[in-house]
Amino acid sequence: MLLGEFEYLMLTAAARLGDEAYGAAIKEEIERATRARCSTGALYTTLDRLEEKGLVKTWMGDPTPERGGRPKRMVRVTAKGARAAADFYAAVSRVSRGVSWVPRRGTS
Repeated sequence: MLLGEFEYLMLTAAARLGDEAYGAAIKEEIERATRARCSTGALYTTLDRLEEKGLVKTWMGDPTPERGGRPKRMVRVTAKGARAAADFYAAVSRVSRGVSWVPRRGTS
């Protein structure tokens, strides 16, 4: 299964965050890495899709005072998700070999 770009970013962010992976933290991690705004709606829609595919497991954590007593939706990357992310990364690496993305003079 080949992942989409945003799915890969979400899996990678969740894996990097480990036990601290939840929606808002994943969003911040993606925004930091991409230097672009991440839509909360897109994040949770993609999270639902990743869970349907068996690539992540989610559950509601304990309510926290800093969130006004609301629980966090915690995220864990499954073994299947880790394989899919590794396969995506390997495919991008293979297709990128020998390519330089430094613009040459005279090209637009």
